[in-house]
Parts: sequence; structure tokens; C-alpha cells
Amino acid sequence: MSGYELIHVDDIEEIDDGRCPWHPVRHHFGISSFGINAWTGHGVGDRIINEHEEDDPGVEQEEIYLVLRGRAAFELDGERRDAPAGTFVFVKPGVRRTAFAEEPETTVVAVGGVPGQAYEVSGWEMWAPVRPLYASGAYAEAADKAAELAAAHPEYPALAYNAACCDSLAGRTTDALAHLRQAIDASEQFRSFARGDSDLDSLRADPAFAELVGD
Repeated sequence: MSGYELIHVDDIEEIDDGRCPWHPVRHHFGISSFGINAWTGHGVGDRIINEHEEDDPGVEQEEIYLVLRGRAAFELDGERRDAPAGTFVFVKPGVRRTAFAEEPETTVVAVGGVPGQAYEVSGWEMWAPVRPLYASGAYAEAADKAAELAAAHPEYPALAYNAACCDSLAGRTTDALAHLRQAIDASEQFRSFARGDSDLDSLRADPAFAELVGD
């Protein structure tokens, strides 16, 4: 087996979770040392990067974006900045960011990581097809699909965590606690996530939840 692979970004199958479609670069190559993906706005005005801040406790990511082709307009803490092809945009945690295509087929590559921490593969790419069910409120169906993925891929703790969230919203306390334990056992970051996640509010009165997440 070769120690390298070449592929054009357009040949990596696009994933759509109901928000901004993207090419799962990290997942395609099986990269485990850093996060990297490519996002394409197919039409002028399409949102390329979801609006977010990367400020969740314990996972405050630094991100750098490279406009690979086309032209993007970045909004950084409300300030709009033009970014033609070849532009790097470095954004620290806490800065609210999003981007839009100014030309058809504008593609932005995003690379991120948490300062001082080794990268942890979460498997969020596999959650993408399930997210529309979650977003629509079909929590029981989303929980079933997430549970199947979590069982098949225990190496991806985000799947178990998302299953726990959907279980909780569907009123499945026992399943929710089991999946939450699976996620936390695999990655400590999900303990801090659970403390402030409103999806898990139905579990907060349960002593087992307090034992899992601590104070």
C-alpha cells in the first residue's frame, strides 16, 4: 500500500447535513493528527462556513481558512472582509465567523486544532446524514440511527454523545446515560460538553448524570 494519495477536492464526495455542504477531507484520508475539510459555495451568495465561534470550553479551536478558488466574503465579529483566491484567514477562538461565496464554486479549505492539545477524531462527519432528523425534531429516529453508528464505530465518541442527546430529547433516560458514559469514557471533552448542553436537561435530576459529569 502506498504511503501517499492524490485526489482533486471535487472528487471527494460532498456531504450535506442540512447546513453548508462540505468535502470531508480528513475523513477521506483517515487523518488523525489534525482536522481539515473543504467547503464549497456552488452559487453566489451561498453560505460556505457555518456561523460559529469555536469557544466551547476545553475545545477552543484556532482555525485557518484558505480560499482555494473563487472569491469569498468573510464576516468576522460583524466585520465583512473580502477574500479572493489565495487568501489565508486566521481566526482565534471566540471570534464569530462565517463566509459567503462571491463567485460560483468558491471553495474554502479549513484547518483547525486546539492549542496545546493533541487532535481527537470525533467522527462528526458520520453524524451529518442524521443531523437533519435531529434538526426537524425527529429525536427517536435520530437516536436510533445515531445508536447504530455509535455501536459500529466506537472509535468515534461524538456519535455516542449525539446519540445520548437524541435519547435524552426522546425521553429515553437509560439509553441516554449509557451513550453519554460511552462518549465520556472515550474522550474527556464530552464531560465538559454535557455540563452545559440543554439537550441533556432531562437527565440532570438523575444521580447517574451527576456522577458522570461532576459539578
